[in-house]
Amino acid sequence: MSEEARAERAERGAGEQPVPGDLPEDLPAIPQPVGELERRLREAGPDELLALARERAPELTPAAVRQALRNPYVTTEVVEALAAQTRLLAFYEVRRDLARCRAAPEMLALLLLGGLFWADLMAIGLDTRLHPRLRHAADRQLLARLPGLAVGEKISIARRAAPAVLAQLRFDPTPRVIAALLDNPRLTEGTLAPLVHGEMTPAPVLELIAADRRWGVRYPLRLALARNPATPLAAALRLLPMLHKPDLKAVAGDPRLAEPLRRRARLLLGDYLT
Repeated sequence: MSEEARAERAERGAGEQPVPGDLPEDLPAIPQPVGELERRLREAGPDELLALARERAPELTPAAVRQALRNPYVTTEVVEALAAQTRLLAFYEVRRDLARCRAAPEMLALLLLGGLFWADLMAIGLDTRLHPRLRHAADRQLLARLPGLAVGEKISIARRAAPAVLAQLRFDPTPRVIAALLDNPRLTEGTLAPLVHGEMTPAPVLELIAADRRWGVRYPLRLALARNPATPLAAALRLLPMLHKPDLKAVAGDPRLAEPLRRRARLLLGDYLT
C-alpha cells in the first residue's frame, strides 16, 4: 500500500496502521514458500553467506535479501554486497530491511531513512538493537513529517511512538490524538506537565487528561489542572475535593480562576462566607 493510500485510509477513519512485521495476535502468520537459494541464505555460515551475497546477487529477490539479513552471521560486508545492487535498491522492502539491519553501515542506513514510510521510521526509532544515532535520525524524520499526516496516522503514532516524538505530539489540538498518547506506555508525567500547566492548551484536552484513569489521579497533574484557568469549570470542580488544604487555599486566593471555583474551594476549607 502506498503512503498516499495509507493517508486516505486513515482519513476515512480506518484507525491504526499496522507497523510492518506486526500481525493480529489471534491470527497465525501464513508461511510463505521458501526457495532453495533463500533457505541457503538463511542457514549459511559466515563464509558461504558472503559468497552467496556476492556471487548470486544478480538473481536475488527481495525475499531472498530478507533471508540473508535474518541470518545470524550477516556482516557489514554482506550488507554492502547487497546494497551495491542498484536493481535491489529499487525495491522499497529491500531499502527498509537494509536500514533496519544491525550490520548495516551507519552511513548507508542513514541515507536509506529518507525514503521510508512513517510506520517504518517509527519502528526504527523504537528498535533498541539499533545504534542510537540511527534511531534519533529516524525520530527526526518522523517529526518532520508529522504536520502533513492525517489524524488517523497521528493516532497510530501517538499510541506507540518514542518519547522524542511524543514531546511534539503532546501539543496536537485533536483530543483523539491526545487520547491515544495517554495510552502510550512511554509517556511520562514530565511529558504531560507542559500541557496541564499551559493556559493555551485546548479545554477538551485538559478535560480528557483530568478524566484519565492513569494520569488524572497523579497529584501534581491534578493540582496543575485545578489551577489552570483553561480547565473547564466542571472538570476543575471535580478535582477540588481531592486537593490538600494548602492547595485549596491557593485555589481560593487565585484571581485568575473563576469565582465559582474559588467559592467551592473556600467551602471545602470551611469558609462559608460569600
